[in-house]
This record gives sequence, C-alpha cells and structure tokens, in this order.
Amino acid sequence: MNALAQPLGALLKLIYDLIGNYGLSIIVFTIVVKLLMVPLTLKQMRSMKVIQELQPKLKELQEKYKNDKEKLNIKTMELYKEHKANPLGGCLPLLIQFPIIIGLFAALRDPGAYVFGSPEAYAQIDTSFLWLSNLNQVDPWILPILAGLTTYLSSITMSANKTDQSQKMMTYFFPVMIFAMSKGVFFPGGGFPAGVVIYWVVSSLFQAVQQILITKPYAKLKEGSN
Repeated sequence: MNALAQPLGALLKLIYDLIGNYGLSIIVFTIVVKLLMVPLTLKQMRSMKVIQELQPKLKELQEKYKNDKEKLNIKTMELYKEHKANPLGGCLPLLIQFPIIIGLFAALRDPGAYVFGSPEAYAQIDTSFLWLSNLNQVDPWILPILAGLTTYLSSITMSANKTDQSQKMMTYFFPVMIFAMSKGVFFPGGGFPAGVVIYWVVSSLFQAVQQILITKPYAKLKEGSN
C-alpha cells in the first residue's frame, strides 16, 4: 500500500509543518481523513439502514417462498428495486475505505519513510506526546485500554440490532481484540506503535459521534412520520 501511504504521509507532514507537534498532528490528521471519508461512510450507513428496515419483509418472503428458491430470488430483487435498495451498497464504500486504512497504518507505522522522508529526519523531531515518550513505541496499558473502550463505544453506536446475539458477541469481542493487538498480546514486542493507536482512538471516537449525530435526527424524522 505504498502508493496510498505516500500521499497520506505527505498530508500528515503538511499538518505537522503547520502545528509543530507530532502527536497533535496525528489527531488533526485523523479528523481530516475521517471528514474526507464522510461521504463514503454516509452512503454505507444509509444502505445498511434501508436493508435493515426491509428485514421483516424479507423474512416474510423467505417464509412464503421457502420451497421455491427461484421465486424467492425474484421477489427479493423486486423488493430491493421497489425500495431502491442495493444489498451490496454497504460493502462498496467499505471496500474503498479498506485500502485507505491500510495506507494510513503503513504511514503511521513507518513515519520515517512515509512522513518525514527518512529515518534521520524523523529522528530529529520530538516524538513525545502527553505521557508518551516516543510515539513510535508501544504503550503498554493506557492507549490499548483507550483503544478498547473507544472501539466498544463505536461498536454499540453502530450496532443495528441490539437483540442479535452474534452482533452482541462482536460488540464485546472486537474491543478486546483491538486492546490485545494494541498491546501486543498476540505478538509479544510487536504491538501497534502509540501513533497508530492514537489514530485508532480518535477515529473510533469520531465514528461514534458521527453515528449519534446521524442516527438521532433520522430517528426523530421516522417518529414524526408515524
């Protein structure tokens, strides 16, 4: 993902040149990137919302045509067409975002190569931030805990079906996994650098706030139409 890591690193360098603090630059950089990705995220959310609302009707069709798969497929596609829903609509924005996220991680994992041009140039800057002495090193506890908590917050705001057991399991499992990966539980000595985890924490918070801001007006609008 060098092709994406280079321009993203250049953006981070531009922000750093303006701010002069590497840790704060990562926070601003994360917010800028998330803002740029808002249109894709909104498209994904809207598509998922429509599909979610069609679930009762889809279940009715599945029950009605359970012995006729061909008819079920036809009726399902008719339902999607009637409501202008695309079952793959939520996947495409996610697929587009995925390489961007990988590029971001590459840039933040190796800022010497992708952000500052060389390890020597990176060595000249102050990489401390708050309690962290070096943003390129693994923070053993505080950031991994924050990563897990913010991931959980993001997960519960994104959860479409609060009663679905598999979804509830993922809501708890994913934050634990992020905590473990940030800390390096699965690969001792190989946890995520603090700069990467800061990106994840800010990104998760942004995602949670974004979801709340989008969901509340939508819920009020839906209540008003009933």
